[in-house]
Amino acid sequence: MQHTALIVDDENHCADRVVELLNKNPQFHVKVLAVINNVPEAVKYLQTNSPDVLFLDVEIGNETGFDLLKQVGSVSSEIIFTTAYNKYAVQAFKFSAIDYLLKPIDEDDFLQALKRTKQQLERNQSGKTIETLLHNIHSATVQTKKIHVATITGFDVLNVSDIIRCQSDVNYTTIYATNNKPLMVAKTLKDFEDLLTEYDFFRIHNSHLVNLHFVKSYNKGKGGYVILKDNTEIEVSTRRKDDFLKALSKI
Repeated sequence: MQHTALIVDDENHCADRVVELLNKNPQFHVKVLAVINNVPEAVKYLQTNSPDVLFLDVEIGNETGFDLLKQVGSVSSEIIFTTAYNKYAVQAFKFSAIDYLLKPIDEDDFLQALKRTKQQLERNQSGKTIETLLHNIHSATVQTKKIHVATITGFDVLNVSDIIRCQSDVNYTTIYATNNKPLMVAKTLKDFEDLLTEYDFFRIHNSHLVNLHFVKSYNKGKGGYVILKDNTEIEVSTRRKDDFLKALSKI
């Protein structure tokens, strides 16, 4: 099936790189409709056209790709962001389950992103994902930070501050949150550890990542165990005990 794409990037060599990789990999059947190097023209184009895929640079002149999305209002396209490394933006992409490519664009990363994008094209979840992204880009505190998680049955958007704990199940993770049923996600616990550690989550055991704000009590022992506010008891790994207590003391 033929898909269409729009590239929005003010760096010609970066736009050319995307075109080059698409031409080099015809098995994806993606046709570039246009290459635009500024936000106003891109907004105008998207008001009358609906490409399947939007390759969108984060910084476009004095504006951003986020400005474009806000101005357009609603985008049905699957979006792949392209960006020079920006920790804050990259973190927002991860929380929102949106694909991004770091410049200079690596071919393997490009192919993986395109594979995921093609799979998403039939799920029609882009709008909600973009809502989560724009919320996180303008969210300064963990209390309002949201995370977009793809589950076996669909997807859910959770407030990070509502997540009590995450439990490993081989290559899956079950998320336990307030006022929500347990959610099984096709990501490893390490993925969530990388994403949530700076928001006061701590991996107290090989199988458990907990929100320190939900720790009700700690009971001593070889490693000891914690009781969370939902009354769940979880063992603390002996080798993680000291670091856990240090992290808990800062809450």
